[in-house]
Amino acid sequence: MALISPESLERVKQAADIVEVISAHTDLRRQGARWTGLCPFHDERTPSFSVEPQEKLYHCFGCGVGGDVIKFVEEKEGLGFAEAVELLADRYGVELERQQEDPRAEAKRQQRRRLEQLLERTAAYYASFLWDSKEAGKARAYLAERGLGEQVLREFGVGYAPSAWDKILVRGQQAGFSVRELHEVGLAQRGREGEGREYDRFRSRIMFPIRDRRGRTLGFGGRAMRPDQGAKYVNTAETDFFHKSQMLYGVDLAKAAIAKTARAVVVEGYTDVLALRQAGVEEAVGVMGTAITGEQVATLSGMVEEVVLALDADSAGQEAMLRAQRVAAGRKMRLRVAAMPAGVDPAEMLAEPDGAERFRGLVEAAVELPDFQVSLVLDATDVASPVERDRALGEVAPILGGMGESASRDDLVRRVAERLDLEPAMVMGRVVAARPASGGSEPGPGGAVAGATAAQQPRRAVELTSRERRERALLAMCVALPEEGSEYLERLTDAHLSPTGIRAAAWLRENPGDPASNLPHDDEMAGLISELVMLSRDQPASRESMELNFLLLEQRRLEDELAAAGERGDYERRAALSRERAALVERIAHTQRVET
Repeated sequence: MALISPESLERVKQAADIVEVISAHTDLRRQGARWTGLCPFHDERTPSFSVEPQEKLYHCFGCGVGGDVIKFVEEKEGLGFAEAVELLADRYGVELERQQEDPRAEAKRQQRRRLEQLLERTAAYYASFLWDSKEAGKARAYLAERGLGEQVLREFGVGYAPSAWDKILVRGQQAGFSVRELHEVGLAQRGREGEGREYDRFRSRIMFPIRDRRGRTLGFGGRAMRPDQGAKYVNTAETDFFHKSQMLYGVDLAKAAIAKTARAVVVEGYTDVLALRQAGVEEAVGVMGTAITGEQVATLSGMVEEVVLALDADSAGQEAMLRAQRVAAGRKMRLRVAAMPAGVDPAEMLAEPDGAERFRGLVEAAVELPDFQVSLVLDATDVASPVERDRALGEVAPILGGMGESASRDDLVRRVAERLDLEPAMVMGRVVAARPASGGSEPGPGGAVAGATAAQQPRRAVELTSRERRERALLAMCVALPEEGSEYLERLTDAHLSPTGIRAAAWLRENPGDPASNLPHDDEMAGLISELVMLSRDQPASRESMELNFLLLEQRRLEDELAAAGERGDYERRAALSRERAALVERIAHTQRVET
């Protein structure tokens, strides 16, 4: 990855409006010099999330996350550091400068750009071939029969791959690309059984360019036009560019609508996404099959808090919805299910006269995922069989147990009891027994963590020890008063601090002037440094306060040594430490009197 110059990084941070960036993910309200709101990283009812616009920092005093505007974009957009910087630079009109870098890294970066150009050239060629060639006439007719107009097809760059064996190979080489490069991006492949012949991977197929959130083409999906072509759909093979499990079809065009509607609608296929956008449901994205993955859920959780699954109502589609619930466990995401009719996909529904209105009605009437899961179990249960009823109860209990106490859960308990002809108290007893070990948690929106284990539950408020509270107060004052702070940072030893405090103190020693100007890439440390900078603006700092906090940490250090000496049976050392502690207690009392 290319090295972006420190000067460019600073210009990006200064140009970026962190309040504007974060407001796309949570509502912020001004509170003095700061902005506060509900944390976009964990579920909460009382705002504990704070944004410092001058320092360009954010921190949640509930779950501990924090960082600068670049870190926020990394987390919420699912990008790497350089990509996040580039996105902000594009958004705020900052021209990036790059430092001299290792020649091998520079060559790798240039090669990636070259391959990106190859993919874009190929996508443009496919699109042109669809509209200009006689061969693609049947493809145009098929797309028209599906109700897809030229405008939406051009918007998504839909194209057609010629039937010739080597059209892309020849064109690519004529443009200066090697056969190896065509292999690297999944456009060419070698014949079977050791044949030496190279040929185009995609032939006689309708081509759907698959783009990332920034609109860069990373791969393709190709739909067959003849029954003798094998698989109906063929995707680009896994490459350094393309990982199907990480991609969401149409996300580049849907992201604005997703932010505006605060909702994403997930469907299976390419034509479903196109048909929905054409019908005005612009927040739709596709998973390109039913196997929704953890990476796709993570991408969505960084964009929106509510996801409506509108997958086919066959068994594979139902399994995909349940998989979505599992991978979403612990994320701040509300999952709902639009009950699609059996055998009808969104594109087919939208082709009907009132299809668009009907689909919107299904989305608005979407049920919470736990409700859907329970219905699946009950509908598949032979209630005349005691064995079947007991099996059903065993399956629904963990779902209900993961919801937390809520009216929705109580309603589902009553429904299960009525359907299985059981006493509600018996059902509730099984629910309580199946509840995650952490128990008593507040439910996420819509019970999105149903069935999650204790380890998967959303993060709780950070509980600090007395030592951690003292050390953070002192370290924050070191930020507020750098001159005095440097003295105390030298006096502090590892024995005074917790493991995180040791690392934070080391960071402050290495970055004495402006510790937030270049936050560490470590998530925990970025959050802690952001917190210390914010605390330094809020809490009064003085030499007397710093001395008092240092002495209290010193007292804790002595008490740890006393305990260790006692365990060793070193009573002479223990007696000496006891005298030292007594003298220290007097100093603490004197310092407290002076401070007050």
